[in-house]
Amino acid sequence: MRDRAISLRLDAETERALTVLTASGRTRSDAIRLALLEAARTRGSESLAAEAAALAANEEDRREMADAASLMESLRAEG
Repeated sequence: MRDRAISLRLDAETERALTVLTASGRTRSDAIRLALLEAARTRGSESLAAEAAALAANEEDRREMADAASLMESLRAEG
């Protein structure tokens, strides 16, 4: 896919953030691309953490996991 240009308006806070990200010599475009990628990774991690927390809070799921672990232990003991 070819690169696409976008435009955006920066308020004072995001302008300061962009200044921090470009202080090391990174271009504005590279800094914005990096920030978007990092934000997407963070969002993905947060989603996984929320899903894990929901599963951990679900008593039925915990019971099924305990049953499966117990079955695995009994099978290992028989072998």
